[in-house]
Amino acid sequence: MEFRQLGASGLQVPVLCLGTATFGGEGSMRAWGTTDVSEATRLVDLCLDAGVNFFDTADIYSHGVSERILGEAIRHVPRESVLISTKATLTFAAGPNAAGSSRHHLIRQIDGSLKRLQTDYIDVYHMHSFDALTPLEETLSTLDQAVRQGKLRYIAASNFAGWQLQKSLAISREYGWARYVAHQVYYSLVGRDFEWELMPQAASENLGALVWSPLGWGRLTGRIRRGAPLPPDSRLSQGGAEYGPELSDEYLYRVVDALETVGAETGRSVPQLALNWVLRKPTIASVIIGARNEQQLRANLAAASFVLTAEQVARLDAASQAPVSYPAWHLRQFQKRNPLPPSYRS
Repeated sequence: MEFRQLGASGLQVPVLCLGTATFGGEGSMRAWGTTDVSEATRLVDLCLDAGVNFFDTADIYSHGVSERILGEAIRHVPRESVLISTKATLTFAAGPNAAGSSRHHLIRQIDGSLKRLQTDYIDVYHMHSFDALTPLEETLSTLDQAVRQGKLRYIAASNFAGWQLQKSLAISREYGWARYVAHQVYYSLVGRDFEWELMPQAASENLGALVWSPLGWGRLTGRIRRGAPLPPDSRLSQGGAEYGPELSDEYLYRVVDALETVGAETGRSVPQLALNWVLRKPTIASVIIGARNEQQLRANLAAASFVLTAEQVARLDAASQAPVSYPAWHLRQFQKRNPLPPSYRS
């Protein structure tokens, strides 16, 4: 398994990371999966056997149950042999102070996550979304203190706009506080907005991108095809893509058609190709994969084991290209001054 440096840090992370949103299946998360402790332990062991020691969760996944199950699933291995990523900011309970990135909320959530995960430190701790109501100085000083206390090793953002992340980095520099070393982002063959502003920012500021939902909210699993109904047990059918981006059917089918053509040439599945395309793009440190069972996990782990030809990458790029927003379309008219990064890491 290939390891990459996580942004402007000394931490090495595998190019694949197991996402544990499927652990627990409480409430609205049931559409994502219902993995219990026994199955979670088996999935963790399969990952470790493949060289993947990075596991991502969040306090709100099944209202803390995902963290609890992950904590149980890694109890049988040395703590230093695994990397844990979790998040806070989104609403965790009732009440006006049970959400956001305030000092009040973060101290409570950090301690809660440590307890649920049965550990005394978290390797990568994310702000799950931007909180415009809390001063950035309050958030960043709280995170810096937790790093100095040894509760957090590294801090990261998730789902920030470029200006929000840049302002956060500037404040950390000004005060000498721990800075965000990574940005967890949505990026897929059917969701390439990340390339417009956040990818160039990641390259400029040395931020490692951790990609969530690289299969486009379940659209690139290989089970959705032109002229066929949605599988009744898919995440899309069960409302698991409720907060995902809208896509036209024709755009999706065009991308899937291209993946199937390349799959016929390579002997690789649609999801393997979609994952491989993402993990070899510039600035990507690790791609978060999910799995409801061992079969899915084994197939997804194989996505890091091959390299596509330049011509195959070009076909996938062309099929998934969508109109870009301003100012990206203007900047791309002047590529001598604003060069695009390489399309694929071989």
